[in-house]
Amino acid sequence: MSVVENVVLRLPEPLRSLALKHRELLKFALVGGTCFVIDTAIFLGLKTLVLSEHPVTAKIVATLVATIVSYVLNREWSFKTRGGRERRHEAALFFLVNGIGIALNSLPLWVSRYVLHFQEPNVSRLGEEIADFVSAQIIGILIAMAFRWWAYKKWVFPEADFRPRRVTRAYDRPDDEEALGRS
Repeated sequence: MSVVENVVLRLPEPLRSLALKHRELLKFALVGGTCFVIDTAIFLGLKTLVLSEHPVTAKIVATLVATIVSYVLNREWSFKTRGGRERRHEAALFFLVNGIGIALNSLPLWVSRYVLHFQEPNVSRLGEEIADFVSAQIIGILIAMAFRWWAYKKWVFPEADFRPRRVTRAYDRPDDEEALGRS
């Protein structure tokens, strides 16, 4: 039994039903959380060690790496039953949507640095770091995440139940009362 299945099966009602109803969104959020960690680690590493004078470039590189991981995890887990497009077309749309997402993600950092001038010498080094983190890793990611959720369902993986669901876990069978421990 997987960790996710254990968590879902232990949730009290009505949370269990809500989690099952919105499983795609929850999986998307878990993939997003994983990619957030990847993105943050790469962004902070590059910004600190290699690209200290080019934080927007560091953010774009970090987001590109996280996007590649995101495609694999979203296609094979979050949206595993969705499809409706040829694989090459789906991948092209995914990366086009994420190109827009990268721009949306980087825009708050660009505004923070180059419009509001939240950088040294206008603010302290700590103030600059906080402004970079909040604008890039919180505001930017939230804007891009909302756009991606909508765009993935609208264009990249448009047809629900396109690929057959492999029922291997109890939570993949929401109508099976016995599988959910409610016999």
